[in-house]
Formats: sequence, C-alpha cells, structure tokens
Amino acid sequence: MARARVVAVVLLAVGSLLLSAAADTATAPSPQPFVWQKAHATFYGGADASDTMGGACGYGNLFAEGYGTRTAALSTVLFNDGAACGQCYKIACDRKRADPLFCKPGVTVTVTATNFCPPNDALPNDNGGWCNTPRPHFDMAQPAWEKIGVYKGGIIPVMYQRVPCVKRGGVRFRINGHDYFNLVLVSNVAAAGSIKSMDVKSSDSEDWMPMARNWGANWHSLANLTGKMLSFRLTNTDGHTLVFNNVVPKGWTFGQSFVSKLQF
Repeated sequence: MARARVVAVVLLAVGSLLLSAAADTATAPSPQPFVWQKAHATFYGGADASDTMGGACGYGNLFAEGYGTRTAALSTVLFNDGAACGQCYKIACDRKRADPLFCKPGVTVTVTATNFCPPNDALPNDNGGWCNTPRPHFDMAQPAWEKIGVYKGGIIPVMYQRVPCVKRGGVRFRINGHDYFNLVLVSNVAAAGSIKSMDVKSSDSEDWMPMARNWGANWHSLANLTGKMLSFRLTNTDGHTLVFNNVVPKGWTFGQSFVSKLQF
C-alpha cells in the first residue's frame, strides 16, 4: 500500500509539471468563428451588373479583376472606411422576417465587398435610408441579389456571415500616381480578402517603408520609387503576413499591373 501511495504521489507531481509547462507555452489564439447576423439587402447596377463597375474600393472593371457579378456595396458600419474592401460575405434571405413572396429560401450567395453604399440622411433608416448608420446593409449587384430574392421585393431581410474568400491565381498589384506619390491597388486577395497593413521596399534599400491606406483598396507611398524594383509586404486582417519579393520589376511605369505567384 505504501508503495502504491508513493507511485500515486509521483504521478501527480509529473502531471502537475506537465500542466505547468503547458500553461507556460505560448499558443496562437484560435480564430473567431464566423456567425450569422441580421441585415437587409437591396440591389443596383442592372441585370448585367454593368453599373457596378468602379466603386469606392477602386477595383475598376470588376469583370477584368475577377470579381464578376457577385459583389456588393456596404453600408457605413460594414465598409469601415474601406478596411472591408475585398472581404467576402455569405448571404441568405431571412425566412423568419421576410415576406415569403419575395424570399428564395434555402439558397445562399457569396459576394465580395467592392463598393460603398452611402447614407441618405434625408430619409428614415427604415424607409429609404437603408445604408444610414447604424444599419448593416448590402446593396448587392442585381444578379447576386436575385439568387436569394424576388425582383419585385426590392428589399429583403437577410442573414449574413463573413467567410474566407476563394480566388484564382496570386495577389495583384496595380501602380498609379506619379513621382513621389505611388498609389498601389491591391486586388484578388484570398482568405480574409482585406488588407490591414502594407509596406514597400525598393531594390536600392534594405528598409521596409510603411504605406498608408489612401482610399478603398489603394495604398500610397510618398517615397521616390519610380522605375525601381519593388517588393511588398502585406498583412491581412486575420494577421497573416506575406512578402512579395521583387514582384515589380525594374523599369516599371505608372498604370502597369503585376500579378504575383503568392496567395494567402
């Protein structure tokens, strides 16, 4: 019996040490699960989505950039001054709140945030001022909206959740601006879809220089980078960082686009 007690004490001590060691080991926080939330959705842009081109994220021709007709303009609280550009949302008509005549149940559609739906303070939040603060609202490209709603409904209550973006090919960069003002559009971003921070490094320097969000998905640098080979470092809104070494070759000119081989 005495020997059994000694063994038990030793096992307890070992277990205590293992638990202590586990507690001292740093672990990465688990990602927060995506949850369904309530909002409303309208549509714009016509049956072919031709009038959704451009937009407050700066992606330009959404077909050429790979976003197609599965896009949406976000209200102020969702758009977050452009920080949400590129994020993806799964949306479904909310059967519990919708008129059944205008709701397509059991169907979801995934859209990418490409535009801003401005508030209209001249109209009430519940009667025309759909994108007023603090309403979460999606003004979707018409073809995307009609996946979940019936045209005559005009506006429907929806459930939505953030989802990872799935993209083909690598992250893309388009450089506009002029000397000492480099405006870089970042597009075709998978996973989180949106960028939290961006840095640039030229071939004649060892230092990374922070860039600032200018508008939408456009980031700027005020350094003299014209024609130099450039590398970019991106951190997405999930905290993952990728380095795009020498993605822009020497001798580039403003207006050019560059496709990387890397993706989140």
